[in-house]
Formats: sequence, structure tokens, C-alpha cells
Amino acid sequence: MSSLQPEVKNPVPALPTFFIRPEQGIAPLGLKELWDYRELLYFLTWRDIKVRYKQTVLGAAWAIIQPFFMMVVFSLFFGRLAHVPSDGLPYPVFAYCALLPWQLFAHALGESSNSLVANERLITKVYFPRLLVPISSVLGGLVDFAIAFVILLLMMAWYGIRPSWAIVALPGFILLAIASALGTGLWLSALNVRYRDVRYTLTFLIQLWLLATPVAYPSSMIPERWRALYGLNPMAGVVEGFRWALLGKSEGPGALLAVSVVMVILVFIGGLFYFRRMEAEFADVV
Repeated sequence: MSSLQPEVKNPVPALPTFFIRPEQGIAPLGLKELWDYRELLYFLTWRDIKVRYKQTVLGAAWAIIQPFFMMVVFSLFFGRLAHVPSDGLPYPVFAYCALLPWQLFAHALGESSNSLVANERLITKVYFPRLLVPISSVLGGLVDFAIAFVILLLMMAWYGIRPSWAIVALPGFILLAIASALGTGLWLSALNVRYRDVRYTLTFLIQLWLLATPVAYPSSMIPERWRALYGLNPMAGVVEGFRWALLGKSEGPGALLAVSVVMVILVFIGGLFYFRRMEAEFADVV
């Protein structure tokens, strides 16, 4: 006897199976993959901006309050009491102009360093280029920077300060501040996944970094023979360059800026490769 078997018409073709495996050896940067996920980067950045001011009374005014009151404190203690020189510029403008790139750097560094741990559920549930998480954290700070920058323009108009032709270099210094924060943040965010001590030392690190950066004082206080060595702090050249581009200082940062630019490039490239190398372990360890 023959058994009756139902005839299958138009069988469903088998779906292709994709395997996601970690890269071997030195992992490539995957820049094309980042471009493919550019819409996700937009939504992550917009999410970070909305969450920051959700259920706050003052909202975006916090972007102005923090650097403005730090400028007031610096002007009182460093400008009036300690008589710290300000390269012939009004001290409030001198300090506030330096606080803008510094606040951009400090915010971006703090957010990017904690970004992977803060997005633990997202990282462990779905695949996407992990680089998008710290990058979106850094880009969100540009909104605060733009808001606070308007106050700087008003202060410059009040004191009668007109920028020179050097203002064309201003976007480059903003880019250097972002690259410095992102490069350092990539190192710390990858380390923070494995060693949670990083988030406890981050506040201390930022405070020390502020003191080592010419925010409350000019780099001209550093002896000339040590100034290039001082440029090993990447934010030293960024802050001085920012002042030079906006406040019309006659002399540029020179060797200080050159050393800082090299340091930014090294930290940024090193952070990219270290992050990509450790990326395969994030979902298992975080």
C-alpha cells in the first residue's frame, strides 16, 4: 500500500542566515558601516538631547547658567582677588571664552565615557556599530555649546571686541575639542565596561584637567621653554586657539597648538582602534 503524502506547491524558499563574528587581529574602523547607520546616530543624538532637559524647570537655560556662573566665580577670585593676567582683555570675556570649549570637552568626555554602561540594555539586545553610542553622546553637547556661544557674542559686543580674520579657524578648534573628547572618551568608555572604577575617577580627572588647562589663566604664564611641553595637554592648544580666533589676540598659540594637534590626532586614532578591538566583548561584559 502506498501512503498518501500531501503535495507541496510553491515551497517557501529558505531565508539566508547571517553570522556576526568579531574581527580578527586589528579590527578595521568600519566607517562605511557607520554611514549605513547614520539615521540611528541621528535618533540616538536627538534622544540624548531630549532626555537631558526632560522634566527640568529651566530647560536649555542650564547650557548658559553653568559657564556663566563659573565665569563670575573665576572673575571674582582669579581676576579681582588674585589679579591673574588676562593678556590685556577684560577678564570676564577672557574666562568665558575659554569656558565654552572646555565645557564642550568636559561634557562630551563625561557622557561618552559612561555611554556604553548607560546603554547596557540596547547593546545586549540588538546589533549596531557600538561607536554610534559615544559619538551620539558627544554630538549632543554641541546644542549646549551653540546656546552658550550666543552669550559670548553679546559679551564681546558689550566690551567692544571685534574678531579678526582668525575667526575662520574657529570651526577647526571646535572640531579639535570634539576629537579630543571623543578620543579620550573611547578609551575610557571601553575601559569602563570592564572596570567600573573609571566612572568614579572621571570627576576627579576632569577637575585636574581643568587646572592643567589655561582656562582661568593665560598660557603666557608658562615659561617659554616649557610651553611646547605644556601642549601635551591637547586642550591647552584648543583653548588658546579658541581665544586667538575670537578675541583678536595678535599672537597665535604657535608651538603650543602644534603639539596639541598632534596629541589630539594620536589620542583620537588610538581610541578608535582600542574601542574597535574591545568591541566584541561589550555585550558579554557590560
